[in-house]
Amino acid sequence: MLSEQSAATVRATLPAVDGAIDTIAERFYDRLFTAHPELLRDLFNRGNQAAGTQRQALAGSVAAFAAYLVEHPDERPDAMLARIAHKHASLGVAPGQYETVREHLFAAIAEVLGDAVTPEVAAAWDEVYWLMANALIAIEARLYAERGIAAGAAAWREWEVVDRVEETPDVATFRLRPADGDREPAPAFRPGQYVSVQVGLEDGARQIRQYSLSGAPGVGIRQISVKRVRGARAAGAQAASAAYAPDGEVSTYLHAHIREGDRLRLSAPYGDLVLDDRTGGAADTTPLLLASAGIGVTPMIAMLEHLAGTGHPAPVTVVHADRSPADHPLRADHVTYTGKLPDAAAHFWYERPEPGHPADRTGHVDLTGVAVAPGTRAYLCGPVPFMKAVRGQLIAKGVAPADIHYEVFGPDLWRASPMSSGPVGEATMSSTVTGSSEA
Repeated sequence: MLSEQSAATVRATLPAVDGAIDTIAERFYDRLFTAHPELLRDLFNRGNQAAGTQRQALAGSVAAFAAYLVEHPDERPDAMLARIAHKHASLGVAPGQYETVREHLFAAIAEVLGDAVTPEVAAAWDEVYWLMANALIAIEARLYAERGIAAGAAAWREWEVVDRVEETPDVATFRLRPADGDREPAPAFRPGQYVSVQVGLEDGARQIRQYSLSGAPGVGIRQISVKRVRGARAAGAQAASAAYAPDGEVSTYLHAHIREGDRLRLSAPYGDLVLDDRTGGAADTTPLLLASAGIGVTPMIAMLEHLAGTGHPAPVTVVHADRSPADHPLRADHVTYTGKLPDAAAHFWYERPEPGHPADRTGHVDLTGVAVAPGTRAYLCGPVPFMKAVRGQLIAKGVAPADIHYEVFGPDLWRASPMSSGPVGEATMSSTVTGSSEA
């Protein structure tokens, strides 16, 4: 892995780089988009760039990877790399783009740190960068090969909308089938995975976002459930801060313009928050817990439908938090699929419940009164504070940290240990380059 000489140099300079990484990231993106405006227009999430969250994502990823190499010189943080690679592959990232990133990143480092970037320091950090980049390129090549596609434009396929369902005032489900019919089968997917959706906006940009597949595998129709992301101004924020939280460009476009008969460009399915290959079927005795909040329900519904369809006999605990029953996306599916399982229970928490809703299911999720079977494997998806709280409660109930798996869309505003499944601080571990999300 990292050479001894480079490890010593990185260890000595990591505090300086870490302390300046936000400024480095800002200069990097300014340089990159000046040289390649098409990347901001057609690949990067413009909303995340405007809010500054993607710059934090790059900073956290580079610093975390370097720190890991220094602390574990004979290991590689494969869990972290796999998550990043899935995001990149869903965007069609090609190997040549890593050289472009390197060029502008190292120019930004030199600009910010000045004379501190000696040839020795530059060589050490170059080694760090290419260890990370080459590992990602290799993983992404394998992901493309498994799906029988190539990077770039070949990673996209047109799908036709065959149905649209209004789940809540702000969530719509789009059901799609390949627009080219049965010319070639669509790549299979696993419950919990997502696809990237590329849309052409009115200003000519082709923006990309990831949306979880909210239906189980096994049918020709795929579905995504999209929440319309409302910006700070719509939520009543002061005008001075509204620019930093714009409406979601893609979600707003999908809600306003896409109807039955329209077409969308989709990637193959990706994502590593998936049910274990052994999960499901009469022989599986693993207790499961599926916890979600808000639109984080979408991968959980796909998992739950799969479990119901395969007859999972072990206990399944379903947990969901939302503002109100009317805001709870796919609520009927949540109830229906839970009811089809032989040993399952659903627990819903609402901030604004209907009359008669249990008092101990009002407000934030509190698992005190919820039975969690020994050996439970848990899957979490939702806002970071929700997942942190639920993870802590599960560990207190005896669930092993390694058995708690999570998904964060967009730039992950936390730091997860690369060798574990949970948050331990406040930085970023995935979506290194582009940081697209459900917006």
